[in-house]
Amino acid sequence: MLKTLVKHGNSYALVIDKPILELLKISPTDQVELSTDGESIRIAPVQPTDRKSAVRAARGKINAKYNKAFKKLAE
Repeated sequence: MLKTLVKHGNSYALVIDKPILELLKISPTDQVELSTDGESIRIAPVQPTDRKSAVRAARGKINAKYNKAFKKLAE
């Protein structure tokens, strides 16, 4: 899908179509997080901090349990 930036006051805006918002489960009132790698922009809904900490905890448990296997796979 190709989009064009739209002039909005002194800035430019990117209009996100409703089907894309529905696919991402984002409503117009939700906050989104923008990140870039210098070549592209990533737009993601802001996740609650408790979800982030739960994912970090789960990742820590998995890394501790399968550390040896992960190192073998990395070789």
